[in-house]
Amino acid sequence: MLLPLVAALVFGQATSWASGRPPECADPGGHAANVWERARAPELRRYCDLVASASSKLAGTAAMAESALASARDADQVLPGHAAPLVLQGRALAALGKLDEARASLAGARARDASALEDPLALLAWARVLARTGHPDDAIAAYRALLPRASAIAATERASASVEAGLVTMARGAAGLDDAVAALREGVREAQDEAQAIAVVGLALALDRRGDADESRALLAERSRGDARPAFASPRGKELLAVAPGEVHALTGLALESTDPAGAREAWEQYVAAAPQGPWVAHARAHLTALGAGKRKTR
Repeated sequence: MLLPLVAALVFGQATSWASGRPPECADPGGHAANVWERARAPELRRYCDLVASASSKLAGTAAMAESALASARDADQVLPGHAAPLVLQGRALAALGKLDEARASLAGARARDASALEDPLALLAWARVLARTGHPDDAIAAYRALLPRASAIAATERASASVEAGLVTMARGAAGLDDAVAALREGVREAQDEAQAIAVVGLALALDRRGDADESRALLAERSRGDARPAFASPRGKELLAVAPGEVHALTGLALESTDPAGAREAWEQYVAAAPQGPWVAHARAHLTALGAGKRKTR
């Protein structure tokens, strides 16, 4: 995780982006450009209005993403060369599910301005598109940069960031387990609705893989509520799990072991078949062995 001091400094630099006012729309003292400055540069006024409009639309419903994208593209036409329109385009494209285009836009914004992705919402979009387009190591770096400043975003997105960071980091292997456990603990604390179920089972899986099997079982016994598969299959669940789709079978297998051993075996077998050379295949096979032994004992 980033050091608190570094995070505080970076967050301070990013506040104008978070407010919808990129640096070019502020005076040297950090305030919005005044009416006289804008009157001297009508294209700047139009540009700043479009950037603010796109930012506002992205804070609304997903249905507004198309309109936000149009505003961001118009801003880039009015005053080319700045990073803010590309950041907003990237966020809008990500909301629309156009992940490769979103990654290209966000990378282009960073090429124009190295600080363009320091805003927490931009960082979250960046981390997600990296994870969902097969760049997990870069995604982990983005999530690590995001989490210390996640208090600046809404509670739902803050919970999502913690859960997603934990899942992506855990999937990469044992070296990231401590970070994954820390992120998923925060996710359990913050998450609501279907995200809560995913956070609980995700933390239990991370603990089990780390060797803390007793704590994992106790967590599931205390916090898991029935069959977790509906939560995994819900729109919210699919959104969270999209950053680490290979983990779905492992999460399912662990969640079902106490209530549906046959379903658990099937899920673990699917996990092994999908990632026979993955970092957690031995762990999955150990669970299959234990389930097989339990099945023989009951005969």
